[in-house]
Formats: sequence, C-alpha cells, structure tokens
Amino acid sequence: MKFEVRGAFKTLEGWQKFTKVVEANNERYALEKVYSLIRSNHKVKRNLIKIEEVKQA
Repeated sequence: MKFEVRGAFKTLEGWQKFTKVVEANNERYALEKVYSLIRSNHKVKRNLIKIEEVKQA
C-alpha cells in the first residue's frame, strides 16, 4: 500500500513543509519510514518533525 504523509520539520530558517509518498504495510510503518528518511536526508531529530496527516494514496 502507498501512504501520503504530510508535515513539517524544523530548520535554521524555520519550519519546512513536506509531503512524502511511501510504500508501507500500514500507517505506523509509513510514519517510521518518513521519520527515517527525513532524519537521514536533513539530519533533523525526531522531536523536530511534526506530522500533520497520514492518508492512503
């Protein structure tokens, strides 16, 4: 299943919005995957990532 995850993460300039579409078995795994992707690409701690919406794409 594909899930679309929308939210924002904190940068030096302020909050950066994002939308990611990921392949996962359920919403929980989709959230974990997005946390992992943003952490590895932008070096942002988990507590600085805010998820607004998770929906099936």
